[in-house]
Amino acid sequence: MSYLVLARKYRPRNFTEMVGQDHVVQALTNALTTQRLHHAYLFTGTRGVGKTTVSRILAKSLNCQGVDGSGGITATPCGVCSACADIDSGRFVDYTELDAASNRGVDEVQALLEQAVYKPVQGRFKVFMIDEVHMLTNTAFNAMLKTLEEPPEYLKFVLATTDPQKVPVTVLSRCLQFNLRPMAPETIREHLTKVLEVEQVSAEVQALRLLARAARGSMRDALSLTDQAIAFGSGQLQEVTVRQMLGSVDRSYVFRLIEALALGDGKTVVETSETLRLNGLSAASTLEEMSTVLQRMAVLQAVGPAAPADESDPEAADTARLASLLAADETQLLYSICLHGRADLGLAPDEYAALTMVLLRLLAFKPQSGAIPLAEKKTLNSASAPMRVQPMATPVSAAGAKTPTSGAHLPSAVPVSAIAPAASVVPRPPVVQPWEDGPLASTPAQEVTAIPPGQVLTVRSSGSEQAEEPAHLYEDENSPPAPVIQAPAATKVVAVPVRTQAEGRSDAGATQASQVLLPTEEGDFWHATVQQLVQAESITALVRELALQSQLIARDTDQWLLRLERESLNQPATRDRLTIALAAAGFPVKLAVEVGRVTDSPSRRNAAASAEKQLAAEKIITDHPFVQSMVQNFGAKIVPGSLRPL
Repeated sequence: MSYLVLARKYRPRNFTEMVGQDHVVQALTNALTTQRLHHAYLFTGTRGVGKTTVSRILAKSLNCQGVDGSGGITATPCGVCSACADIDSGRFVDYTELDAASNRGVDEVQALLEQAVYKPVQGRFKVFMIDEVHMLTNTAFNAMLKTLEEPPEYLKFVLATTDPQKVPVTVLSRCLQFNLRPMAPETIREHLTKVLEVEQVSAEVQALRLLARAARGSMRDALSLTDQAIAFGSGQLQEVTVRQMLGSVDRSYVFRLIEALALGDGKTVVETSETLRLNGLSAASTLEEMSTVLQRMAVLQAVGPAAPADESDPEAADTARLASLLAADETQLLYSICLHGRADLGLAPDEYAALTMVLLRLLAFKPQSGAIPLAEKKTLNSASAPMRVQPMATPVSAAGAKTPTSGAHLPSAVPVSAIAPAASVVPRPPVVQPWEDGPLASTPAQEVTAIPPGQVLTVRSSGSEQAEEPAHLYEDENSPPAPVIQAPAATKVVAVPVRTQAEGRSDAGATQASQVLLPTEEGDFWHATVQQLVQAESITALVRELALQSQLIARDTDQWLLRLERESLNQPATRDRLTIALAAAGFPVKLAVEVGRVTDSPSRRNAAASAEKQLAAEKIITDHPFVQSMVQNFGAKIVPGSLRPL
């Protein structure tokens, strides 16, 4: 007698032998027990989860005759009567299985439906089982719709598919749908243990774990892999042989990599990756195993001792040790890197080089102990940079507040209300402060408080020389001497004007302040030059945007310096094309581009000109006598945005 593979030998014969599909078994069992039978069933799910098996058990339950031949519809078919035996062997005349993958045309479906007019020959019901039903053509689906909706009382349809999205909704609405889920690795391992006990094959627990994970939710795949492993291991299932057969990476390598990443040991990471290369182990399998371990570590870190654990798992102790060694945020980061790194393996010329880069990616993002975060470094650099203050005609500050200027980190100011309780309020024009390490910073016009004579502003150290005198404003001869403010040693003291943000300033106001136009002499020249290039169509697309959005900071005989706010516009090819256009216009210079705050660009000048035209057009309309009479007499309103200058 020929050998029967495990997947066929241990195919379930009744609902009690079904594994991992309790929700489907319970629904069908209750329906058979209460005789509430639907005329069409649709079973969906991935390969090897039991769709065809459930269909055959359902057919046996409908046609079972019992051991004594007097049985009826039952949820527990006997398995020994002629109907059950013939269905198991595929010889039952009233049970028809159609493979839609190879019989997908309308002719095959019509030939099947022609048999529906005849009553059953042996059993109580005719059962038409169509496997991979999503492969049928549209005409084939349309041909079976009427019969599927109102079949004879003795006919039952059973449809199975791995891709229900391709089944027309007209078919789905006529069927009772059951989704067979992929099985958990623990469920598969328990079933394999029972099968191997019957087969009298010795197996290591870890070998069964590998087979269960490799099956990916399919019991048929698990049994087929078990058959292969038995042959590969000469009748025994050992972890070493199974791992070699599957090409899986030993978890010891995975634990070593995670521990090295936790400790920041790049040398061990590279050496372990080279060992995987020499042993020919799969890079994708390495990342997959690391993702599995990291997922379990994340659960332990989130739940703690209450996390479910398998006492028989020899890797549980190592997993718990690594969970305590690696921070929770780094675990999440490494899991994400491993998960997305598998997509990089196919893009690299060498998958092991890609594996090394994926593993070293965590070390690149891993914060070093004692290192200063990047944001703090920028703050320190900005604070230590020397600062030049624009002279002002009027001293600044509003009572009792402190506001840092745009683009700078200023210390808290002394409340002026404590110094000058009866100060007068005067308007102040916009002030521009150039910073040596950054873009130009501007502030809109604000109301400021005049400080009485003899009062002192707060000061700030920003250089390498020590200040000898405090900063005074409006000091007269009759006022008492102001107290001297000593600065730290080896620092240069710079007077800092105290500014106060106006109350109720919104984010929109901040945005408008950042878009303020501050005309400069270089801006006049650059605007005229860019307008000339645009009108001549010498620059287009990104080159035009680069010219319009930039500000000319400085000009030399052979080099111009531009400033941009959007770094994406600063591309070498775009910059070269603008240089060529300028040379054709009579300016053979080289362009240098920096990123920073822009306050005078051709685009801002154009926007300002458009705004002026818009205001002039609106003023013409609102000042017109007819419009004013309509507003006063009839309550008319001008629709915002409906006016455009000609």
